[in-house]
Amino acid sequence: MREIKILGVKINSITKKQALEKIEQFLCSGRQCHIATINPEFLVEARKDKEFFDILNSADLSLADGFGLILASYFFNPKIKERIAGSDLMDNIFNIAEKKYYKICILNWKNGLSKKQKIGAVLKNRHPRLKFIIKDVRRDYFDLDTKEINSFAPQILIVGLGAPYQEKLIHYNLSKMPSVKIAIGIGGALDFLTGRISRAPSFIKRIGLEWLWRLFNQPEQKIRRLKRIFIAVVVFPFLILLEKFKKIKS
Repeated sequence: MREIKILGVKINSITKKQALEKIEQFLCSGRQCHIATINPEFLVEARKDKEFFDILNSADLSLADGFGLILASYFFNPKIKERIAGSDLMDNIFNIAEKKYYKICILNWKNGLSKKQKIGAVLKNRHPRLKFIIKDVRRDYFDLDTKEINSFAPQILIVGLGAPYQEKLIHYNLSKMPSVKIAIGIGGALDFLTGRISRAPSFIKRIGLEWLWRLFNQPEQKIRRLKRIFIAVVVFPFLILLEKFKKIKS
């Protein structure tokens, strides 16, 4: 797979179709694989968190989940082929698991918007043959109790804690769950699944303005979203230009 490095973090330049093919290969392999869905905020956070930086660079598959990364790739080589949203990828993984009888464990942030009862109800309605368990976990505690998970023996681990918490939890606990073949962090995708947050229309996503849609549709989180928007549309582009300028000078 072709890779690009943006602010020192590797990202695979592949299409969604190719990513799904890799995921199916991982599920049939004899090893454990970590999939990261990376957006501009990840890269800004990774500059000040060396542990997070190293975890991202050790991922087996790193996907561009952010329009800003597509634009940034034009300053480097190779270009990123396609944005692959974690929420869309999660839906595809549910479909694969239901069709091929893989079992899934979902780790849900206990203080998040979506409660595990609601997540379970939606999954049972949409994927009646899917075998899954849901566990509530904390963001600040990475020593996961894996007894229940190992008893269930899932092949797929989905973690919805947001960055950098989900990546760190996967890093420290994946080896404790030998049945798991792929582990993926999906941020707030479970809130899209339950309807707690509405997805932007397709044309809004295509032009990279999903952040603006979410700002207007989450007024109760306005300050938090404004901070995230500032990082994604001001801090991140500034760092990209600075990195490009350094490369030109050298």
